[in-house]
Amino acid sequence: MSSSPAISSPAHHRAGQFSWMLFDFAAQPFHTLILTFIFAPYFAAYLSPNAVDGQAMWGYAIGIGGFVIAILAPILGAMSDTTGPRKPYIAFFSIFAVLGSVLMYFAAPGTENGVLFAVVGVFLAIIGFEFATIFNNAMMPNLVKDEDLGLLSGFGWALGYVGGILTLIIMLTMMSASAETGKTLIGLDPIFGLDPTLHEGDRASGPFTALWYLIFIIPLFLFTPDTPKIERTKNAVQQGLRKLVTTLKSLPQRKSYFAYLLSSMFYRDGLNGLYAFGGIYAGGVLGLSIIQIGVFGIIAALAGAIGATIGAFADRNFGPKAVVTICCILLILACLIVVSTTQQYALFVIPLEAESTLPLIIFYIAGAIIGAAGGSVQAASRTLLVRQVPKEEVAEAFGLFALTGRATSFIAPLSVGLMTSWSQSQQIGITPIIVLFALGAFGLLFVTKK
Repeated sequence: MSSSPAISSPAHHRAGQFSWMLFDFAAQPFHTLILTFIFAPYFAAYLSPNAVDGQAMWGYAIGIGGFVIAILAPILGAMSDTTGPRKPYIAFFSIFAVLGSVLMYFAAPGTENGVLFAVVGVFLAIIGFEFATIFNNAMMPNLVKDEDLGLLSGFGWALGYVGGILTLIIMLTMMSASAETGKTLIGLDPIFGLDPTLHEGDRASGPFTALWYLIFIIPLFLFTPDTPKIERTKNAVQQGLRKLVTTLKSLPQRKSYFAYLLSSMFYRDGLNGLYAFGGIYAGGVLGLSIIQIGVFGIIAALAGAIGATIGAFADRNFGPKAVVTICCILLILACLIVVSTTQQYALFVIPLEAESTLPLIIFYIAGAIIGAAGGSVQAASRTLLVRQVPKEEVAEAFGLFALTGRATSFIAPLSVGLMTSWSQSQQIGITPIIVLFALGAFGLLFVTKK
């Protein structure tokens, strides 16, 4: 898994770029299957002592993993910039990603160590996938010209959504089955003799994620050119730390870079909060069933793939700052649509009949906007970050990007919780997310490197 040779022809160029984009395709199932739709609900419902304890333990595992990422990401990024190649880091952290995912299969209900396997598994996996993503992102500037960074990032993000959708369909139709009926979503017996009563199909989401990742990450190591090795690699840790300290001290003088880190901190936290509370809001206010919420998830993911693709072309033509700004405005609009609709009225003023399907339709429309804008804003964010720094600082920049995203990840959930408790209203409680998007959009006014 050493560095690939320099690209020498357009065909090799395309192969290297597509192989880089396949990383998103390889890694996205971790977020789709493990963190959102399959393993996390299984853990809370069937593995933990009760739903409250399950949510708490799951949160602790992810939170501690996020804390480790926040502390180490800038340091490792700075070290990578002083040594050059990114692939050794990706390979190293991929070991954690695969090992953690495989461990989840052993988290069987009713066993003494089931919870331990799950918690340790998700802790290792989130560290592995997040760090591998940081160093994969750092390879971007060497793959295309500056004006094509948006296309590369957007197409990669769209491909990631496709990977998430495909793996979710495979899981629901072929592996994950109801314990009561023993059948999958389309009425089939689970493949490989997976036992529904032991939730083997749900637990298999871990090894399936690991296998998918291992298969589709191979082209990255074979065809994507790595950053050239820097000769002076002695004392890389000390050099990396010194470089990071120097960067942190200089941030107030690098106004565009500093403004972008702060701006993205707000709108990314708002987006994470929107993803975290969307399903809870839909069930509590609109009375949507789990199946209807699942349909919402699929619609949002499909829209995300389309949005990231459209955003890629918009990024190239108008720049990533414009794309991020417009997406923040669209996300504010989608949130307003959601909070303005209940089972009794739509858009604040339209009264509804008891059996009206309009709230469901409006929520799905809002979900499509959220998916499209969310996919596009995350893809364009990578491009805009790369524009803020020279190539020799890009890994460190993505490390700081991870730090700012993790260090303030408590803002959205805490503010929503406090506002909900104060107002005793889910609708009012969700409004801090709108404020976070607005702060993010405002901060972009001070970003000059577009």
